[in-house]
Amino acid sequence: MITESVRITQKGQVTIPKKIRNKLKAEAVFFEVVNNDIMIRPVKDAAGSLGEYAQNAKTTKSIKQMKDKAWEEGVYEKTGNKFS
Repeated sequence: MITESVRITQKGQVTIPKKIRNKLKAEAVFFEVVNNDIMIRPVKDAAGSLGEYAQNAKTTKSIKQMKDKAWEEGVYEKTGNKFS
């Protein structure tokens, strides 16, 4: 288990400590509030998820549609929740 305290800036920002970033191996995170606890979960890289769509040259989807779909799938895969 890795635990660490960080300060929240005036803009409401925090820096995820390097040890935790290395453990997550993600470029995006999903926040969820459960009771009074904040859960931070890694989200699958949307760009990496586009690979399966890029292989199908006959697709009529726009890049934005493919990216949005990949993002939704990544969020669902990691959290079980739909991205809205």
